[in-house]
Amino acid sequence: MSDDEIEIDIDGLERRMDGALHALKGEFATLRTGRASASMLEPVTIDAYGAVMPLNQCATVNVPEPRMITVNVWDKGLVGVVDKAIRNSGLGLNPVVEGTVLRLPIPELNEERRRELTRVAAQYAESARVAIRNVRRDGMDQIKKAKGAGMSEDDQKIWHEEIQSLTDKAVAEVDRVLEAKQEEIMQV
Repeated sequence: MSDDEIEIDIDGLERRMDGALHALKGEFATLRTGRASASMLEPVTIDAYGAVMPLNQCATVNVPEPRMITVNVWDKGLVGVVDKAIRNSGLGLNPVVEGTVLRLPIPELNEERRRELTRVAAQYAESARVAIRNVRRDGMDQIKKAKGAGMSEDDQKIWHEEIQSLTDKAVAEVDRVLEAKQEEIMQV
């Protein structure tokens, strides 16, 4: 087999590393920082019509002001179910029911809760770093297989450096996003 036929899937590795970063950003969006965000309610599910469904499939979620979320429930019969689901979600939100609209005031976070949220954010970031390192390991395994198929040592070194460069770049981006999120959480 010639060196031209041996190819490492760098685009696939980069896409998977970007996927880990995208997932991290999604997890960060669900962290409550004292500012209202519609994405805070994404993990909330309700039991309606004989099925468990995300809140956004039975209500409209809006952010009319920085410290308020409104949930406009489409079916009046589900208002109580939605209210209970939000209260039991662990987000620390207490809805105020006004007809089919639930108002969710976002309370100020105390210092202890802010520190706890920064630790949670750090755990999410570490999970993303682990995912990125697993992708790196898969890339290194591809190089080992290519070595068995006759890849030269020079080509192995080039691919190794390229995969390491991708990994370093992705981990640096995770660190940057984490630092920004922790700063946002600690902001009073």
